[in-house]
Amino acid sequence: MHSVKKSPLGAVLVIVTCLIAGTPQVGHAAEPSGKDLTRHDLVFLPAHMLAGMIREGKITSSEVVEAYLEQIGKVNPRLNAIVTLDADGSRKRAREADKALKRGELWGPLHGVPVTIKDNYATKGIKTTSGLPELSGYVPKHDATVVDLAKRAGAVILGKTNMPPLGMDTQTRGQLFGVTNNPWDTKRTTGGSSGGEAAAVATGMSALGLGNDIGGSIRIPSHFCGIYGIKPTENFVSNQGVSPGMKGSEFRAIRHMACCGPLARSIKDLKLGLSVVAGPDSKNPDVPWVDLQPQQSRNMKDLRIAWTDGFGDVPVTADTRQSLKAFTDKLAGLGCRIERMNESIFDSYMKAISPEAQDLYGMKMEGYGTIGFKEAWTTYGKLMDMELGVYQPSFFRFISYIFGGWYRRDVPMLTMVYPFSYEKYLKTLTERDFFVSAMDAYLSDKDVLLCPVSCIPAYEHITPWRHLGPYPVYKDPVMVDGKPVNYLVANISYTSIFNLTGSPVVVIPIGYTKEGMPIGVQIVGKRWRDMELLTMAEQLDKIAAAYRRPEGY
Repeated sequence: MHSVKKSPLGAVLVIVTCLIAGTPQVGHAAEPSGKDLTRHDLVFLPAHMLAGMIREGKITSSEVVEAYLEQIGKVNPRLNAIVTLDADGSRKRAREADKALKRGELWGPLHGVPVTIKDNYATKGIKTTSGLPELSGYVPKHDATVVDLAKRAGAVILGKTNMPPLGMDTQTRGQLFGVTNNPWDTKRTTGGSSGGEAAAVATGMSALGLGNDIGGSIRIPSHFCGIYGIKPTENFVSNQGVSPGMKGSEFRAIRHMACCGPLARSIKDLKLGLSVVAGPDSKNPDVPWVDLQPQQSRNMKDLRIAWTDGFGDVPVTADTRQSLKAFTDKLAGLGCRIERMNESIFDSYMKAISPEAQDLYGMKMEGYGTIGFKEAWTTYGKLMDMELGVYQPSFFRFISYIFGGWYRRDVPMLTMVYPFSYEKYLKTLTERDFFVSAMDAYLSDKDVLLCPVSCIPAYEHITPWRHLGPYPVYKDPVMVDGKPVNYLVANISYTSIFNLTGSPVVVIPIGYTKEGMPIGVQIVGKRWRDMELLTMAEQLDKIAAAYRRPEGY
């Protein structure tokens, strides 16, 4: 195994100008320019560039994998992002990829490219724990659909990344593997639940990551770690094979709001990753054929962009507001049609529809009052509770209901339905239909909505007060510019809304705090038009902060 610089092809290898130490904007990388690559530079190349170089014979997959394994050895002890490393398997797969190319075989668009997988995706022959101690030795016999598709596209699986138990936290920490640290400041969280993926991608331990999101689990870590992520339209990507091995995994209880998608260091890599894992799945009939054709960029003056820096009375930091305002001002200066969202998108829709339609949704205006974000969060909480509750013993649910009321008070996302009934479930799904329709209507004359990802950038690690089963309970609030805000409210108020509406959302970095922590923005698009959304996000990203390599990595 020779090093990159000793490769016979080393003289033609090239380095991206903005990857040289000290130059921050990797997200806007130009094509390679003409110098030999070091291993350290190699691991920060965008995945689509690596794929092209491997295809063209400028570098081998084996060389790339060795560079990544070296970076993991240096960086992972500080961050605890990768919890199961398959070094032997990835080396073997890379050798096979190189031999295949010599025979003229191209497996797909990720041929020979190293990727990492969140630890709740089934990976054949590789331990899959979902962060649960009771699954510490579980090794699936089959791959999750997205893992299978990534392999078919030629990906090399380096290993699995850390997550909280069952993904039920917005920090990445658990009894099995411990805490994952933010690469920008190791005293701070990466966010969750795909925090291991975000830290690995941000620091060159992975070219592309696969995560999932039921309340912000791709978007919050992307925001906290300064990278790119997409929560696709619900059912744009199959979630078959997520959280295998546990009681109840023989049936699909989580049928709504959970989405699978990539995390990356560039929008082009998100496009590449999504194009590989999206589309029909014979094991999941809810996933339809989707349009994955590349979309043409549009004139900036034709883009219709709504924005807001607040949902209801949930605060955001001054740094977040200032970054978002500066970003929208730049867009306005380029001629984009900018509109500030002043009224609740849900209440305005309710007022616009007929009394018959209000009856259909079970939300007739008389007696229901204003339909706002609180009502949306409550519907989200009820649906989460009923579908996740399938995995919980009845006695546990009863105890949680009786003794957890104080904790759930004023936290609509934790609304609990007890006792459970099929009628209540169908009513909640009907309520959800209203919120989906309202978001569709709001975006009907707009291209995207911009809004914060979270109340705050990455904050210092918070230890749970206690656990109810695998679920952490946080007593301490999160401080938002000195104001105490409930832990869950501070973390998922701005993300869970779009799990409820099923909307596709891209996160891009747009700024940094006074302490140097990244700030992202959510770019919310129209359902089923994910590739169009990514193309618009790529246009907006050209004037944004872009990905920066965290200092010291």
